[in-house]
Amino acid sequence: MGKITGFLEYVRQEVPERTPAERVRDWEPFRLPLPETVRQEQGGRCMNCGVPYCQSGIHWEGRTFGCPLHNLIPEWNDMIYAGNPSHALSRLLKTNNFPEFTGRVCPAPCERACICGMYGDAVTIRDNELSIIEDAFAAKTVYRRRPPQWSGKKVAVVGSGPTGLAAADQLNHRGHSVTVIEREERAGGLLTYGIPNMKLPKDVVQRRIELMTDEGVSFVTGLDASDPSVAQRLLADYDAVILCCGAERRRSLGVNTEGISSGICYGTEFLKAAVERQQFGKETTVFTAEDRDVVIIGTGDTASDCAATALRQGCRSIIQLVRRPEKDYLQNGVLPRSYAHEEVQAVFGQDPRRFGVQVKELIAENGALSAVVTTGGDTLPCGLLIAATGFEGCESAVCEAFGVSYGKTVHTAEGRFATSVEKVFSAGDMRRGQSLVVWAIAEGRTAAAEVDEYLNGYTNIVRSI
Repeated sequence: MGKITGFLEYVRQEVPERTPAERVRDWEPFRLPLPETVRQEQGGRCMNCGVPYCQSGIHWEGRTFGCPLHNLIPEWNDMIYAGNPSHALSRLLKTNNFPEFTGRVCPAPCERACICGMYGDAVTIRDNELSIIEDAFAAKTVYRRRPPQWSGKKVAVVGSGPTGLAAADQLNHRGHSVTVIEREERAGGLLTYGIPNMKLPKDVVQRRIELMTDEGVSFVTGLDASDPSVAQRLLADYDAVILCCGAERRRSLGVNTEGISSGICYGTEFLKAAVERQQFGKETTVFTAEDRDVVIIGTGDTASDCAATALRQGCRSIIQLVRRPEKDYLQNGVLPRSYAHEEVQAVFGQDPRRFGVQVKELIAENGALSAVVTTGGDTLPCGLLIAATGFEGCESAVCEAFGVSYGKTVHTAEGRFATSVEKVFSAGDMRRGQSLVVWAIAEGRTAAAEVDEYLNGYTNIVRSI
């Protein structure tokens, strides 16, 4: 351990951020790196506990505590403090394929399990992780790793989100020929289309995809595997198929929308349209928030991302309706704020959230949404209603095209990834339900181990879960 008393001597130092009033004017990242000496001190705060709960990955009462990937957190924190970036990188990549993603968008359940946080502030684990991988890319110590030989086996991965990318990366390094099938124009899935650029820059996603391509993974975009003819071709041409299509069946809005033809969309639909328009110059049929009164239903990361996106599009106002009471969200008597809530406060002078209330009725003029009536009796002007209400499970089309058994999610045996159809596997949100990016990567890595064993009769890929 590099600094035995580091957790006593150094205080937690958050990464600096551009001011909310400044950053809402553009789509650039708003978090900035710490100086190297300060980052070393942050690594030195790690206590090297006898039992490092930060890497446990426990799911308890609907929440995750510790890292599902079982990242070797005390080890690479020690290497940060010791000024040994190459060893820090090797320990980080041993368990996490894409720390540049999790270091930006993971809610850091590792920090909730940090022993240092029991009586003070947790170690800045997520920011430390991001600094390791970004410093490595900058120093060009992240380089192409191709397998020494190929197995002759072919695997198709359907879906290029974090689960599909992780499974593809693992199997490619085992020497299997991997092709990733993506129905959108660009690879990346949720990483590309579901997270705005200021949180996850699209060049970061593209950088990883280009590296995987250089290492031997093939990407085929614009191909929809829910087409039965495509599914049959994949089954015929590949030795194994992994379905990683996410949980895209949206929860119902729960309110009568009859007679309303415009002004309502779902959170991921809104975010995807914003990315396509702002990043790729593609026009979409989904409204922008420009000069509109926006009401967002729901809480969590998607709702926050929608609020931040609406601000940057030039909305007239934002109100976020949260079903549960405010007391359910208090932490030590304080209401936490996301980056988007800080931005709304800076622009409009108040937190956008209204707790314990939902939409009761919609009001339209000539088919266009104009207002919403809440369960609290308020009538709120609304030209754009965004439902960030989550997902019920996987869509049926791909499941039916491949003939796999499914309900809300694809049916597999407990702790397994094989479906009811020979040589077809499933992983990620499609198998476990809506979850975190870090769980998605863990699912992809573990599914890859099962597929590798299916193809070779054994595997040396370590299961994450």
